[in-house]
Amino acid sequence: MNLQQLRFLNEIVRQGLNISEAASALYTSQPGISKQIKLLEEELGIEIFVRNGKRIVAITEPGKSVLAISQRMLRDAGNLKQVAEEFHSQNSGSLTIATTHTQARYALPPTVEQFIKRYPGVKLGLHQGSPTQIAEQVLSGEADIGIATESLALYDELVTLPCYEWNHCVIAPLHHPLLAEKKLSLAKLAKYPIITYDFAFAGRSKINAAFEAANIQPIIALTAIDADVIKTYVELGLGVGILAKMSFIPERDKQLRMMDAAHLFKPSTTRIALRQNEYLRGYIYDFIELFAPHLTRDIVSKAMHVSPLNK
Repeated sequence: MNLQQLRFLNEIVRQGLNISEAASALYTSQPGISKQIKLLEEELGIEIFVRNGKRIVAITEPGKSVLAISQRMLRDAGNLKQVAEEFHSQNSGSLTIATTHTQARYALPPTVEQFIKRYPGVKLGLHQGSPTQIAEQVLSGEADIGIATESLALYDELVTLPCYEWNHCVIAPLHHPLLAEKKLSLAKLAKYPIITYDFAFAGRSKINAAFEAANIQPIIALTAIDADVIKTYVELGLGVGILAKMSFIPERDKQLRMMDAAHLFKPSTTRIALRQNEYLRGYIYDFIELFAPHLTRDIVSKAMHVSPLNK
């Protein structure tokens, strides 16, 4: 048994049991991968895959256990390399963050600015996507950190830690009749078409829950994944907007007015996600603490090594 065989196994599963795609991704030959998997099965004395001729159609029950262990072994091997790399070069490397547009545009800039000044030798990358895509990128190793509001805590394979709470606001064009209301209510808000986030983004579940609890059916005219898109269509007069309060910047959004909606919708929590038992380089701990000062290295390190049953 060797790490190369485990990498082949992991890649076959990652490529949907397609050996040709796995060979292409690993820049090797299909016969070579097939041979190594056969050797691994012979050494273990089990069949890892169910085959129909030469085609793999499923993974066996013992194969699932082998896969889980092999993934842990590959992560540990990667961690060993990270330890060596950090010892030789503590202030250089790379850090990839998967996050939503709202976080990347409105929450992260001060942290990114401080981090780049502190670690000019670290290559920083931002991948934007939905919360589901963010979780998958962290799980696959494409991203080191995931930052989002919705969904991250639903993945048992991830360690998720709360960063900060935020509230929604309502925006409307200048002179919109809703702005004349002394106190904003869900009933008053529901009189107008609403432009807000797609369901998977930025606390949308809290918006839905509030209307459902009040037994009010709002008119959702348009949904988007991007707060700037929401503001654009509100400016066009297509409706009023509900978005993260951090997304409204008075000096930039001069054609709009904002009304606080903290009393209408429960606060949302932005969370940071990491792979369980992953080795984190020192500058990753620093990035996390810059973004969420209460998440010190000690707190994050302890959380990373807690059994999922005790999370």
